[in-house]
Formats: sequence, C-alpha cells, structure tokens
Amino acid sequence: MYNHEHVAGINDELPDRIRRAQDGAADVGIDALLLSPGPDLRYLTGYQALPLERLTCLVMRAGADPVLVVPNLEKPAAMASPAGASGLEIVGWDETDDPYALVAGLIPDARAVALDNMMWAEKVLRLRDALPGPHQRLANEVISPLRMRKSPAEIEALRQAGAAIDRVHAQVPEWLRAGRTEREVGADIAEAIRTEGHETVDFVIVGSGPNGASPHHELSDRVIRPGDPVVVDIGGTTPAGYCSDCTRTYVVGEPSADFLASYEVLQRAQAAAVEHVRPGVTCESVDAAARDVIADGGFGDLFIHRTGHGIGLQTHEDPYIVEGNDTVLEPGMAFSIEPGIYHADRHGARIEDIVVCTDDDVEALNLRSHDLVVIPEK
Repeated sequence: MYNHEHVAGINDELPDRIRRAQDGAADVGIDALLLSPGPDLRYLTGYQALPLERLTCLVMRAGADPVLVVPNLEKPAAMASPAGASGLEIVGWDETDDPYALVAGLIPDARAVALDNMMWAEKVLRLRDALPGPHQRLANEVISPLRMRKSPAEIEALRQAGAAIDRVHAQVPEWLRAGRTEREVGADIAEAIRTEGHETVDFVIVGSGPNGASPHHELSDRVIRPGDPVVVDIGGTTPAGYCSDCTRTYVVGEPSADFLASYEVLQRAQAAAVEHVRPGVTCESVDAAARDVIADGGFGDLFIHRTGHGIGLQTHEDPYIVEGNDTVLEPGMAFSIEPGIYHADRHGARIEDIVVCTDDDVEALNLRSHDLVVIPEK
C-alpha cells in the first residue's frame, strides 16, 4: 500500500522550492510569478486549490515574501493545507472585491510577470487589464527546470506509485478473458487502482484487437475475443500528488505468428531505449534508440508517437522524449519509455515503464516483466 507518511517529507521541501523559483525568476528578469490552481501551485505550496471562476493566485515577488490571494470562501481550505502550515501569507478577498486589482497592488513596479501555463484565458486577460504595463511571459521557463529534476523524496513518491500500479497489472490476468467487454475489465482495473493506494484513477486503457491500434483508445463495449492482443495502459495519482503510468500487452489465448514477430521487435526497442538513458545524453537520442530498432525491424511507420514523456505531479510534463528535443538528461529526471507498434484495424502493442535518470545510470520504477502475457482461454 501507499505510504501516506511520505507526503509530509515532500511538504518539507516547499520553502526551498519557493526560494529556488524566486531565484530562477530573478535570473531571467521576471519580477513576479503569478500562479493559479494547478500543478505549479501545488508544487510550490502543497495546496491543491480548486480551479474556480473566482481568482486564486500565488504572487511570488522578487525580493519579497510570496502571497497567496484566495477567495474568502476558500481561505479555510488554504489555511488547512501545507501552504497554511508553512506560514505562507494568505490574503482573502470578498465577493465585491476586485481580486485582479489586489494582485496588481502587490507588484506595482513589476516590468515583467510570468503566468502559469495552465491559467485560464479569462484570468490571463483580466490580469493583463489589471497590469497593462508589465510584459507577460510563461512561468514554465522558470518552474519547469525545477520540476524536471526530482528530489529523492519525489523519486520515492514515484517509486511508490510505480509499485502500486505494478500490483494492479499483476491482477489483470484475473479479469481479462474472452467474452468480457473492455469496459467490464476497465471497471475492475479502476477499482484496483484505488485499492492499491491511488487517490484518483487518471486513465484506464483496455484496447483489445483492432482497438489496440489506437494508442489512446480507452474503453468500449467491444467484447474481447479469443486470440485478441490487448493493450492495457493504466495510471492514477497518489495522495502525495505523484502519478503512475504503466503499459503491458496481453493476449487472450494463442497469439498469431505475425503479432509475436512485431512484439519481439518492440521488446528489444523498449530495452534499447532504457539502456541508453544516462546523464549527458539527449531526450531525442533516447527516442532514436527505440525508433531505430523498430525501423530496422520493418515497422518504422507503425510507431506513431513519441517514445515518452516526463512524469511527476502530472502524468505528462517535461521532459518529452521525442525527436527535436535536445534537452540533456540530468540526475533526477523521470519519464516514460513507451514505444509501440500499431497495425491499423488489426492489433497494437506497447510496453511502458517509468524510469529515472540516476547519477550515472537509470532506474526503472516499474518492475513487471516485459514478456508478452499470454492468458489461457477459460
């Protein structure tokens, strides 16, 4: 089960995260970071604020303590969160107040402000009206480099999330059989994701037969048939806020010879990409390590997505393992390695692990076998 005590260890890092974000903003000429509800706000304060029409905004000022502006309706929740426990100043506003003017009043001399990448357009435009002078930039240029490099506590949170989703995959053969629908199997998986320690179920993909050729198929009422390959890609979020994401491919009954041939290539490609990971190599070179094996095997045009994505407080975040991304891997970067081969209208296969770049090598956080799981017909 998930170790709930680990949440406290992550919250101990919050003051240092704020300091590093303020230093990073100053280094690139940003006078204030303005962060609305979302993963960046949670990363810096531990507060998982509700995304409402009323403005919640963390104002991080150069040379001054940060202030969290919240509707008074939400102030008790903010005070009860790690943000309140850390002593962060929390300022409430009433229904007849103008919270955008309140934010502007906190940074009267700002020349450049950075807004979080997930801020609603409505709030972006109203902040622009309230702050017509400062140039607007994206906070991602400051916060993404921090979030990409996970601390030991964050890696442990991801390790626990990976172990939990591995336990779910261990049970999949109990539910996956001919005569059941994808949706029925998906319901069993979703229940297990919660039982094994996740707070939320983020996605359940059960792609059987031809549906497995659609990487983001999710669920349908298709009945699983004998001989079907089935792609099972599942993930959730733990109480610490960190995500899991793992894919294994199963076959109900006897697999076809052509499927076995492509799966063997896929298995080698996934292993090649994982083995390539180490400090100093680029994200795009990891992608190439998987893609070259698949292309050499004759299936290059059937690998139709990037090799991976970063993971942490979001299932998909920087760094992205894709051609054109020359970001150099550093210790603490965590991401998926998930090549796939997709035969349209026939079947698909994908193998996905979350890995972490260590000081000199790589650690896989998903430990289930990569061998094709053949489930005997019942």
